[in-house]
Amino acid sequence: MTDLSAELSPKKSKPIRTAVYQNRAVSKEGISERLFALVFSGLVYPQIWEDPEIDMEAMQLGEGHSVVTIASGGCNLLAYLTRSPASVDAVDLNRAHIALNRLKLAAYEHLPSHGDLFRFFGEAGNRHNGSAYDRFIAPNLDPASRRYWEKRKLTGRRRISAFEKNFYRTGALGFFIGMGHKVAKLYGVDPTDIMKMRGEREQRRFFEEELAPIFDKRLVRWSTSLKSSLFALGIPPAQYDALVGDEGEMARVLSMRLEKLACDFKLQDNYFAWQAFARRYPKPGEAALPIYLDEQAYPTIRANIGRARIHHRNVVELLKTKPAGSVDRFVLLDAQDWMSDSQLNDLWAEITRAASPTARVIFRTAAEETLLPGRVVDSVLGQWDYREAESIDFGRRDRSAIYGGFHLYVKKLS
Repeated sequence: MTDLSAELSPKKSKPIRTAVYQNRAVSKEGISERLFALVFSGLVYPQIWEDPEIDMEAMQLGEGHSVVTIASGGCNLLAYLTRSPASVDAVDLNRAHIALNRLKLAAYEHLPSHGDLFRFFGEAGNRHNGSAYDRFIAPNLDPASRRYWEKRKLTGRRRISAFEKNFYRTGALGFFIGMGHKVAKLYGVDPTDIMKMRGEREQRRFFEEELAPIFDKRLVRWSTSLKSSLFALGIPPAQYDALVGDEGEMARVLSMRLEKLACDFKLQDNYFAWQAFARRYPKPGEAALPIYLDEQAYPTIRANIGRARIHHRNVVELLKTKPAGSVDRFVLLDAQDWMSDSQLNDLWAEITRAASPTARVIFRTAAEETLLPGRVVDSVLGQWDYREAESIDFGRRDRSAIYGGFHLYVKKLS
């Protein structure tokens, strides 16, 4: 694994600014963008909110593939290693995400057993995790990541102490989910009660009778109409507009996405719902777990840890270092929702240059439709085949449930 100590310098805030800023600082839109960049400079996603099993199916990910992905919380990166790709290059602009990814790689490689790994990342906190970090992880972590996790908070406790409690209640996403629970309780509803439901019929009844009416409340409709209300979800101003789309009101959009999360999958099959409603992962045997925490996947992932590399840079910068035709799979998450037309064209020009003859690109969007036609030049986009029917099916089966669309592009044969 590459030493990224220089890349994790606290002074490295410009990549986020470059990605987010599209308007003048003195404009209303510019102020909103700068506020989002401030929020996004800290930990946003303690876990990813994309379904890696859908990713791997859509990519047809297999042994020997070269993968470039956005890192986010790192669960996707580790899941991809179950398919024994030749390499996985993960990029992110957020230094907290970089530190989290490197922590996960070091933990996977150096904690003694799967049980130790699960206590660290799978349980809702364990008081022994701090000492496990000091003994097994810290000596094998790059200096910059150690500085990040060992920095003292205002309480005097180190950042790594978050794993002694419920780490998944931290970060901007954890704050957003927590606020959702508080608002629901304000109206007399405890979202955790959905975990008592037996089967999808009872789940739907709970949603329709208890959760859905909350989104009609005046306070909820007003607060979610503010773009800043969704910054904790990692949704910048430009993506907020795409997310609202034809629905016209954010409260309605959020209600529809929560309905899918609450109703479209059995709770026993959906660990995303567990995090949203129970605010923890299931215990082993209780329900499905993220694949990187599954005991059966543990030996393969651990054996493949050395194939993962983490980079504090944007996707285009990384792709420029790749030889032509050398990358088989690209995972863009929802990053393109942030981009201007110029940025999209730069990105797809590099993707197309670096793509192998059988390359596949997957990404998600806030809106249902792909955002590329009419924005990426035909000479580039024309080299790719959009698999619309497959994309719709993958989006329908994505257990994370929060995106409007899932999209698969396949390189056309020359």
